Amino acid sequence: MTPAPEQFAQSTRLEVLRAALGTGGTRQVGRLLNDLNPAEIADLLESLPLTQRAIVWELVDVEHEGSVLVEVNDEVRNSLISRMDSAEVVAAASNLDIDDLADLVGELPEPINREVLRSLDVGDRLSLQTVLKYEEDSAGGLMNPDTLTVRGDVTVEVVLRYLRMLREIPADTDALFVVNRDDGYLGCLYITRLITADPGQAVSEIMDTGVPAIGATVAAAEVATLFENYDLVSAAVIDDNGKLLGRITVDDVVDVIIDEANRSVLSMAGLDEDDDMFAPVVVSARRRSIWLGVNLATAFLAAGVAGLFEATLDEVVMLAILMPVVPSMGGIAGSQTLILITRGIALGQIERSNARWLLSKEFGVALLNAAGWACVVALVTSWWFETWKIGLVIALALSANLLCAAVAGVCIPLTLKRLGIDPALAGGVVLTTITDVVGLAAFFGFGTWILL
Repeated sequence: MTPAPEQFAQSTRLEVLRAALGTGGTRQVGRLLNDLNPAEIADLLESLPLTQRAIVWELVDVEHEGSVLVEVNDEVRNSLISRMDSAEVVAAASNLDIDDLADLVGELPEPINREVLRSLDVGDRLSLQTVLKYEEDSAGGLMNPDTLTVRGDVTVEVVLRYLRMLREIPADTDALFVVNRDDGYLGCLYITRLITADPGQAVSEIMDTGVPAIGATVAAAEVATLFENYDLVSAAVIDDNGKLLGRITVDDVVDVIIDEANRSVLSMAGLDEDDDMFAPVVVSARRRSIWLGVNLATAFLAAGVAGLFEATLDEVVMLAILMPVVPSMGGIAGSQTLILITRGIALGQIERSNARWLLSKEFGVALLNAAGWACVVALVTSWWFETWKIGLVIALALSANLLCAAVAGVCIPLTLKRLGIDPALAGGVVLTTITDVVGLAAFFGFGTWILL
């Protein structure tokens, strides 16, 4: 299958870059970098081992450095900044919009941070301080204070003259925000509506009052949901009194969606989306060892449960052959439920009002699966070991573990969320422990009761 043009271009650029680095052709690397936008440069830097990354970073144009630093993940950013002196960092930051600068400033060492702030004019410094008042993963942390506002009582002709006088408007501007005398948000005036309206019409007659403004403390994930539901390109951000603070544009929301997706996938394995893929071996091993240690502890717990039934194993060796089946099936079934519930929580679809209904539904699904697969496994094992008792043991144990897995898959993420713990990060470990322990306890318990 022929790859899409952009997919082919991206992989080709990376291969050309690596080949040029291998032959010492830094001039060719520099030309390649100059053809890329900052996001592409960031992707390339994250895809290179540390030695090659350092070489490429030295070749990045100064006017791109700030934008590239914003695009790379936290660990790569810190490693790149450590190679720069304070003057270079200040120069890189000078080319950034306020919302991007806010993302960068939070990661800088305090002395450099102060130098960057001193380099700003009074207006930009106040705008930056406004953004920095809010959490990074909130609407206030995402917003750009650079907005265009108009009053509702002026005419379209006046607004058009105002825009022509400015000569340049902020990037990604699809609408002007309509405010009152106190900068209170009233609605938005879309550019498309503005240029087709009668010049004598008042802004209040053609503005859209149905577009919601977003509170500055609203979580970034909820902002993404609002953009999806209302098909927004930009949205106003307001404080608790309804005063306009800034705007969020769709490019910021796309970043939120991608970051959230990466975080969800990696956190299930105990990894961080800001980790450097090419970090030193010792650093990566130390991070992963934490979750390996947690898993080992849970494995010993399951082994301890099996050890309680040592006498049963001595008498019925056949149980040892079938021992992995029940925990494995419970783990798979529980993971399916866990992922669905975790996703529902992230999307804001699950609340206390419908949690009980979901628990009943997942229990019903588990009941049907337990009935079907218990019959299958009972027939197979009875034929294999030529005794119906073994089939009965594993059928009962499998049914019990599937039902337990369904309940755990619903309750674990809801409980972790209430405790303020990320369900995507800790849910899998807790679920595995429960299905292993319950599965083995049920298997050997029924085995002891029926076979001995």
